[in-house]
Amino acid sequence: MLSDVSGLSGFSGLSGEKILFTGPAGRIGFNVARTLARDNEVWGMARFSDPAQMAEIEAQGIHPFQADLENPDFRELPDDFTYLVHFAANFADLPFDRDMAINAESTGFLLDHCRKAKAALVMSSVTVYKPHPDPWRERREDEALGDMLAHVPASYPLTKIASEGIARYLARSLRLPVTIARMNSAYDERGGLMVSHLKAIAEGQPVVLRNDPLPYTPIHGEDIAAHVGPLLKAASVPATIVNWCGDETVSAQEWCAYIADMLGTTAKIEIEPFPGASVGSAQDDTRRLSITGPCKVSWKEGIRRVAQQLYPDRVRVL
Repeated sequence: MLSDVSGLSGFSGLSGEKILFTGPAGRIGFNVARTLARDNEVWGMARFSDPAQMAEIEAQGIHPFQADLENPDFRELPDDFTYLVHFAANFADLPFDRDMAINAESTGFLLDHCRKAKAALVMSSVTVYKPHPDPWRERREDEALGDMLAHVPASYPLTKIASEGIARYLARSLRLPVTIARMNSAYDERGGLMVSHLKAIAEGQPVVLRNDPLPYTPIHGEDIAAHVGPLLKAASVPATIVNWCGDETVSAQEWCAYIADMLGTTAKIEIEPFPGASVGSAQDDTRRLSITGPCKVSWKEGIRRVAQQLYPDRVRVL
């Protein structure tokens, strides 16, 4: 696990708040939580099965709270948080009932516990969209949901749809402003799909993709951290639904070619179609732009930063 993310300088736009953050040690959540903790009191909720994770977030000024979202017990958890940021999710291949409890039911328990908050931000996923035959289709928030059938655990997209439904209901029943943000392909120095491809190319391993082309609208961790404040301020009743993606749609084939050129090598790409799966994972950023403004980190700049940290002696000037 990488702990040196000093190159990420995202600013949340929040200060003086008491924030409950779930998933603070996660790949996406760590940089967001540490950014929030600079100017706010942040409580980070996770299982912390690895003691090193708890130490890592404590070093960032985050107060750890150990909890299992499959069987949540919040009796020792304060209920005076001003904001809830819910990033935690199960991405392992678990039985459907367990995944439903962790990814969907926990959303309800958390929102109910934080009913006094000003607003809540619930992270969802691009995988909630129904497959579309056009790989370059940039999904709008009002399009049909389904199971994208991407290379994720079978229950993940369906339980994220259920989580959205619970969040939408509680926003209205509790009169709690909520934003549901559907994350695209997030990446930074701690990982992500593009970073996995970077590592495969650097090590001479093939990159396996489900379609040619396979477009995404990737977003860097610095921009994710910077968007949290505006997304919370955009929360509403009924819930605000927004795509959480970057400003550039690019195919995985294109970013693999760029990575290979940057490292002075070639990318070995293998196409393994996934029956019934979506042939693209791009999102429309119009609504998000109206809330957050444009992203600061282009995909080329972002993956170059990661490459310079992981492979400093191999990155060429392009």
